[in-house]
Amino acid sequence: MADRDSLTSRTLPFMTLSDGSESSLTGPPPPLSHYLNADGRSMARFAVEGNVIITGGAGTLGLCAARALLEHGAAGMCLWDLESTVRSSQAEILKLAQDFPKSRVFSIGVDVTDAEGIAEATAAVVQHLGSIEHLFCFAGIVGCVHALEMTEAQWRKTLDVNTTGSFLCAQAIAKQIKEQGNGGGSITLIASISGHSVNFPQAQVAYNVSKAAIISLKSSLAAEWAVHGIRVNSISPGYMDTILNAGEGSIKEARDVWASRNPMGRMGAPGELDGVCVLLASRAGSYINGADMVVDGGATVF
Repeated sequence: MADRDSLTSRTLPFMTLSDGSESSLTGPPPPLSHYLNADGRSMARFAVEGNVIITGGAGTLGLCAARALLEHGAAGMCLWDLESTVRSSQAEILKLAQDFPKSRVFSIGVDVTDAEGIAEATAAVVQHLGSIEHLFCFAGIVGCVHALEMTEAQWRKTLDVNTTGSFLCAQAIAKQIKEQGNGGGSITLIASISGHSVNFPQAQVAYNVSKAAIISLKSSLAAEWAVHGIRVNSISPGYMDTILNAGEGSIKEARDVWASRNPMGRMGAPGELDGVCVLLASRAGSYINGADMVVDGGATVF
């Protein structure tokens, strides 16, 4: 009864919204008129300024995004992933560093469900790069299990990695960006078309729920953190042509179904997410906040 009575006297934490003035962290960017020609303006419009962290960064999609962001000017790049994945992708990570000698490129083994490990990795990035301006949360797992057969452990692990892991990383980086006080930054969560509609033919209830939660998480954080100059958005990819969707047997049957239900008749190539990543981290996305960018070839139009 005491707990119920206390509800009527509790103090709610209210959000603070920015006033959007030029002196605020959400004011409009300065005009590009100081660039003398169209080439200069076009390059500045999509320039990625500052340093980037990518969770799940040693995977196919993370590495592709890292390369694109470096091509558009990222000064530093830290790839977070499980130690085993970092080791197996070491050649690709080294190649990335060699291709961009003017940028600081390195990796750290991070379990996104470990808040203490995330804090230590954040501190290490700041020590090496000086600041953090952008975060992309690609880390995630997929599990296809019939709902009637799913164990509690399978359910919890999927949500722990995909949803809680994204929140913990976003929270840690948002705290760092706020502490820096140098103009804000961006956080991009990776949702999925699975958060918009039920996948077919495979059964994957926990994954679908975890990605629907990411879309809601993105909106909530966008509302709370804009005042700190932090834009929070998400990307909802469709089926992507990576190792996760490779193989024969039932996975090939599923691929055929996915293609038959997509207006473009195919999965996405890994590089087809890169443009959206650059957009959300650059000046071109300066007024994009709380958005979910669906990149699926039209799969969700049906």
